[in-house]
Amino acid sequence: MTEEFNKWWGKDELSSENLYYKDSPAYWAWEGWQAGVKAEREMCAAVCDKLGDEYADTNAAHCAFAIRERGAP
Repeated sequence: MTEEFNKWWGKDELSSENLYYKDSPAYWAWEGWQAGVKAEREMCAAVCDKLGDEYADTNAAHCAFAIRERGAP
């Protein structure tokens, strides 16, 4: 397994919205999906952060914030 997977697996950051029976394949598929969505959002926001740093663009900072907040409860 990759280091990223092992970090995710070792954390207790499970979704509070999972409607599937715990320990079922669907439960873990949902958790994996949610972790992937979170990781993808963070990667996209990091691109905005980098652009904002390189070009002193406040719109990029707002974009990064909006991406990170999109999935927040």
